[in-house]
Formats: sequence, C-alpha cells, structure tokens
Amino acid sequence: MSTHLNRSWSVLCWNVRGLNAARKWDSIRNKVTDANCEIACFQETKKVSFQPAFIRKILPVSFDNFLFVPSKGASRGLLVAWKSALFGGILKFSNRFALMIQFTSKHNGCSWNLTNIYGLCTRDSKREFIDWLKSVDFNQEEDWILLGDFNMYRHLENRNRPGADHAYMFLFNSTISHLGLIEIPLQGNKYTWTNI
Repeated sequence: MSTHLNRSWSVLCWNVRGLNAARKWDSIRNKVTDANCEIACFQETKKVSFQPAFIRKILPVSFDNFLFVPSKGASRGLLVAWKSALFGGILKFSNRFALMIQFTSKHNGCSWNLTNIYGLCTRDSKREFIDWLKSVDFNQEEDWILLGDFNMYRHLENRNRPGADHAYMFLFNSTISHLGLIEIPLQGNKYTWTNI
C-alpha cells in the first residue's frame, strides 16, 4: 500500500495456479471484489494471452486495463490489471520472471513502480532469477514495490514442512540486502501459501 497526500492504494497479490478453468472465475472475481483493491497482480496464470473479454470474466468491470507476460506451456505467466479511472500504467520492462509497470495516480499525479514477480522452481532457474534480480537498477529516487511468488524462503519458519535449502535462503536474503529492500510483514496468515 502506498500513501501520497492522504490517499491509499490497495494492491492484491495472488498466485492463482492457473486461470484457464472456468470453475475458478467467479471465486477470483469475488475475492478481488472483497479485497476492494485498485490493482490486482496474479502469478502462474498458465495463459498464453489475455483479451478484454476474458478479463471481464475474472475481474470486476472497473478493472479495464492490464498487461501480462505469457505463460510457457502449462506453467508461468503474469498478469497485472488495474482501474484506469485511478491510474495510468506504462510498461517499463518484462521478461520471464517479472512484469514492471510505472503507475501514475490520476488523483494527484504521483508516480510509482510495481514489479510483479514469479521466480521459477528449478535450481538453475533460481540462480538465473537471483542473478537477474541483483542486476536490476531500482532507481533510489523512485518509489517501488516488488511483489509476487519468489519461490524462495527468507527463514526456516516460512516453510510449512522441513526441507528448506539453506544456500538459497542465504542467497535470497543477501540479494534483498544488496538491493536495500524492506519486507512488508505478512498479516493474517502464518504462511503465504496453502493447499488446504
């Protein structure tokens, strides 16, 4: 959430594990409505393309602008949708890990950057993701929020079962420190993911 001149913006971040099944669409739209957010970020969409007609199936009608990174086969994929009555959005960068958008508030003209991230699960992909993330030039003069599914853990207690890779935890934490990022604490749940 970002606050400028007493105006707060709410952003929803969700690994939906696929958007192709019609049985999920009403639940997704209802959750976005309940969250009362202005921007919705999804990871692992498992969709190659998006059209406005499809966006209307999964989101309230006020979400009338969007950008996406296509899935590869039956995995990956990123989507960011927003209310154009509130924000202008410009694509800054996209690759297989991330979708970066500069948002400008129509309320007060303030700009800030959002990066929706999906880190891949294989060891080689994790290393490639970390190398990419460390190399990104996050301009310190601009406001940024990075969110998504990094597929890495910061601490052992972030896992709901044993078996975390200590080397990747160290690498992830050192990358966060290198970039000077501040983690927003999780509220409401013990874990960020569950299959229950």
